[in-house]
Amino acid sequence: MDTKQESIPRHIAIIMDGNGRWAKKKGLPRIAGHMQGTKTVYKIIEVCVELKIKALTLYTFSTENWKRPKEEVDALMKILKDQIQAELPRMQKANIRFNTIGEASGLYPDVIEKIKSVKGQTRKNNGLILTLALNYGSRKEIISAAIKIAQDVKSGKITPKDITEDLFDSYLYTRGLPELDLLIRTSGEMRLSNFLLWQLSYSEIYVTKKMWPEFTKEDFKSALNDFSLRCRRFGG
Repeated sequence: MDTKQESIPRHIAIIMDGNGRWAKKKGLPRIAGHMQGTKTVYKIIEVCVELKIKALTLYTFSTENWKRPKEEVDALMKILKDQIQAELPRMQKANIRFNTIGEASGLYPDVIEKIKSVKGQTRKNNGLILTLALNYGSRKEIISAAIKIAQDVKSGKITPKDITEDLFDSYLYTRGLPELDLLIRTSGEMRLSNFLLWQLSYSEIYVTKKMWPEFTKEDFKSALNDFSLRCRRFGG
């Protein structure tokens, strides 16, 4: 793999798909797939830290995921809370700043409390920005930004002429993060699933048939190598 810094994406997003199907294939309950998927997360974070990637955003829990059975949602919330706490020492050691996007206020109260705590404890870290998309939906994000802009126009804070792509970008959940360079989706599905629709405008997309629990460091580096070989024209 070419590890020249200019060939490495600054900001990578991942749709971590296939946990349930991986578990079903092995005759295990779906939650076993989610637990195995957390192990993959650790491995990918390690590579990002090693290569000094600026930001990693993981599609962790979408607004549509509430439609799943309550037992599965309860289990996912518990895994989320437990793993955020368990990873805090490693985040501190690796200088990782923990971040979230989405409507985190809609999550379970104990999860919200844990998120606030870990965000606060890592806020001064200046290495990898690890962002979990939680209770996230891109259409909702865009509508929310539009509403806030309309309110600011109405109050006189800005005028319609002030509205540019950069200004709109500053009203999104991802404000302050680097431009998104690469989206990786596991499990072979060829769709965006309401994830970062605005931010993906000029991003490269890499899809693998590997399920998320079986996605390895080598698979991740293959995606980065593929990115380094692409000619990005940004619509030009």
